[in-house]
Amino acid sequence: MSLKKINTVLAATFVLFILWFGTEFILSPETVAPTFGLPSWPSGDGGGFLVVKGVRDVVMALVLGVLLVTGHRRALGWALLVEALAAYGDMANVLAHHGSVGTALGVHGLTATLMVVNGLLILRETRKAATATATPLPQPA
Repeated sequence: MSLKKINTVLAATFVLFILWFGTEFILSPETVAPTFGLPSWPSGDGGGFLVVKGVRDVVMALVLGVLLVTGHRRALGWALLVEALAAYGDMANVLAHHGSVGTALGVHGLTATLMVVNGLLILRETRKAATATATPLPQPA
């Protein structure tokens, strides 16, 4: 299997996973919230913050999905790198609030790191294509 196919499968997996997780936070936040890793959850009107997290995830998945479907692979690589910061932020948030270390590292940290690896692999894959299509500068006479 080629590097491009592996990268595409990994990126598509991220799109689907993030989209699913975000949708779960929108539709049934009380069910999925305990799996996030924090020790306690907002009650009453504070539950709306869980939907905010879901909307963030859905938008992130849609950005990756659009870049993947339209073939903007270099932009997809950069977007994966940038969006990994959200997962690292979730990891830091869980750790800072004395949540589950296993979930922080095993879910959020691992997801972020795999996104970085996938982003870097896509940038590596597209680097040769970007240099090949670059127009050489005219040489002075």
